[in-house]
Amino acid sequence: MEEAVADQAVGFARPLAGKIVAIVHPAWHSCGSHGVFVTQARAYNCLGATTASLALADAPGCVDGSRSSLSYLAQTADLEASVRGFAGMPLRMLWTPAFLPAAKKWLHGNYAATWIAAAQLAAMPKSITALPQLDLIHCNHFFCMPAAARLRARHGCPILLDTHDLQARQFALRNRSGLWLPPVASYEEMLAAELEAMRPADVLIHLNTEEGAAFQELLPEMRHRLLYPAVAAMPAGRGGGDAIIVASANYPNFLGLRWFLQEVLPLAPELPVRIYGNIDRMFCWRAPLLFKRHAGLLKGRVDNAELCDAYSQAAAVLLPATAGHGISIKTIEALSCGAPLIAAPLAFRGFPEGIANLANVTIAKNKADFAAALRQAHAQRHASGLGRESSPTRRFYEKHFALAAYCRSLLAIADEVMEKDSRES
Repeated sequence: MEEAVADQAVGFARPLAGKIVAIVHPAWHSCGSHGVFVTQARAYNCLGATTASLALADAPGCVDGSRSSLSYLAQTADLEASVRGFAGMPLRMLWTPAFLPAAKKWLHGNYAATWIAAAQLAAMPKSITALPQLDLIHCNHFFCMPAAARLRARHGCPILLDTHDLQARQFALRNRSGLWLPPVASYEEMLAAELEAMRPADVLIHLNTEEGAAFQELLPEMRHRLLYPAVAAMPAGRGGGDAIIVASANYPNFLGLRWFLQEVLPLAPELPVRIYGNIDRMFCWRAPLLFKRHAGLLKGRVDNAELCDAYSQAAAVLLPATAGHGISIKTIEALSCGAPLIAAPLAFRGFPEGIANLANVTIAKNKADFAAALRQAHAQRHASGLGRESSPTRRFYEKHFALAAYCRSLLAIADEVMEKDSRES
């Protein structure tokens, strides 16, 4: 259904037919970034291209054919690519001169240098090296660029780089709670490595306006394009169930959910809330007492069918964001289901203007407001949810984040860079 809508929106049939596009990305699943990779592949398929996915592991020893790679592939069947490849740095490279400088930086919390080195030393799978041609590489995250550059050296094609926010900010936030050798890597040090890794790209693609403005100031000599991510829609059901939170295991999500459990929920202790996603693992080791107290609420990672049911039945979707940078994929997912949203202001960072004024959105500026909104949503949970397909948040999602809109914008960027590349060659 989505593909048919996208084809119609593009206006002509399969304009990238005969092209082969490699999507290079971290080997992540159960998170918002994975949803972006999935819709990139879907968009290129809609446009007629043959897609190849190269997933890069961020841990040594996770190589093609390993248990980690098989587990990753099993959990990402929704990434619809004609060719799937998995690459990682072999364990034997840990003690070589090629990786030791990065290993020393890792001891000081320098994720940027470590992950760049791992991508440089990743063993490419045969499924990718056997490709007869590549016409375009769509890379995600700066630390995957060394692998993308290796593919370009073989095929001579342009590279689009999806920046996914300033990662140095995320690393610096993560380092606040880590145990590292002093001096701990600074934001400025990691930012310098991030920017240098980006320079070989032909075009930088940004997921939101704030991110785009930041990178245009940092790299004014490069080409920049804004492309809001497409996120698969959740079903707009009848509601009537519990309020839900959906969160993957990253540190900003942990901080937001910890705030909700410690500050908000005690103000409305009798109200049922279900928490989905592998954030439960992070609570298990970062906050074991809190995990034990609320274990009944934490449902863990669920399959897509169960997640769809959760959104469909939700009385409201809660977005207790207290930290983080860049646009939130889970917030976009929540918009798509049409349910009432109760959100901390930071949940809408980087979004188009007007979202805070939508009728089924409540912005809760403090814990008391959040608890009060949660009580109201619970009281109204049996009100008819039949209008959710045409609710304000659903319409906002379709205008900015549906596959059709993404395909149109992506095609314009791909045409531009491939046309320029053909002229120069």
